Amino acid sequence: MAWKTLDDMDLKDKTVLVRVDINVPVENGRVTDATRIEKIVPTIKDVIAKGGRPVLLAHFDRPKGKVVPGMSLRQVLPALQAALPGHRVSFAEDCIGGPAKQAISAMQAGDVVLLENTRFHPGEEKNDPMMAAALAALGDVFVNDAFSAAHRAHASTDGIARLIHACAGRQMQAELKALDAALGTPLRPVVAVVGGAKVSTKLDLLGNLVGKVNHLVIGGGMANTFLVAQGIEVGKSLAERDMADTAREILAKAKAAGCTIHLPGDVVVARDFAAHAPHETVAATACPADAMILDAGPQAVADIAQVFESCRTLIWNGPLGAFELEPFDSATRTAATKAADLTAAGRLVSVAGGGDTVAALNKAGVAERFTYISTAGGAFLEWMEGKPLPGVEALNQ
Repeated sequence: MAWKTLDDMDLKDKTVLVRVDINVPVENGRVTDATRIEKIVPTIKDVIAKGGRPVLLAHFDRPKGKVVPGMSLRQVLPALQAALPGHRVSFAEDCIGGPAKQAISAMQAGDVVLLENTRFHPGEEKNDPMMAAALAALGDVFVNDAFSAAHRAHASTDGIARLIHACAGRQMQAELKALDAALGTPLRPVVAVVGGAKVSTKLDLLGNLVGKVNHLVIGGGMANTFLVAQGIEVGKSLAERDMADTAREILAKAKAAGCTIHLPGDVVVARDFAAHAPHETVAATACPADAMILDAGPQAVADIAQVFESCRTLIWNGPLGAFELEPFDSATRTAATKAADLTAAGRLVSVAGGGDTVAALNKAGVAERFTYISTAGGAFLEWMEGKPLPGVEALNQ
């Protein structure tokens, strides 16, 4: 991988512009979940330890190029200060120009400056060269520690990296290392689990994976669409019947590539989409006309466990059933626990990402035992789809 890390950079007496993602949930002006703030602390501390002055660039919400007071980054300042005890954290009213320059010029050793929302300027999302130049003029080195924004070609993720010396921050470094281990140069065999509601939202993902993995486990509502494509009736289950031809194309492409697709052989069905609804386990070919499939069955989960046993690398995106409703979280929970056990035993490299996936693994209590959990959402999905990420590509310049 061609990008540099903090270890490759001389930061002594340098102003270091650090792109972070602290787009955190806020209620009544208070941060309610500081996880993203806590994750940037290692990079900030390493910059300071190497003699640099960290200046944070970040977006917040979607002001669409206008100054929206309710979307000011000032409201995250207390949480940022709490995460960096012993360091003075100050705030600049703008991310470019006079206010930013004044805040930076007042910095002492160990200080941190947070600049105002980059998206208050229309040039940010347009990747305007003038905006990128105005940002670059503030510092000597650019550090991108916001993988979750790396799929956006914005001035603060892409444009700036082409103008001054650039490298990956610690979080970005860990993410890229984990992703390379999963799809770049993985230990084989590789299994991918792809779940969720709709095939239509993950066409690029499925198309890319069948050419790169040895096994593809399909779950959730997506599996129903593949069952329909094979002429199997799924009752009132969620299924995209108009995507049947596309599903058949994916099955054919997988066969040609030597990728084995795994669909559930048995399923858990219910008449109501509700927690603890009366339910039964039936063969996937025997879903009653008045019922809906809400989870993979125990035999299907046992089959998935066997696939995991035979593989060295796992990539996971999407639940296997209606994980938000008990007991229809059973397949996801059981399979995730198996993956976590194999990971803990050193037999599997497990990388997972996407909002529902992270929520499901947290609910199952196994997230901490996966090799790597990506919270990047869109960037993680686009990486799985095989698309170049502008924020990463720019680091390779």
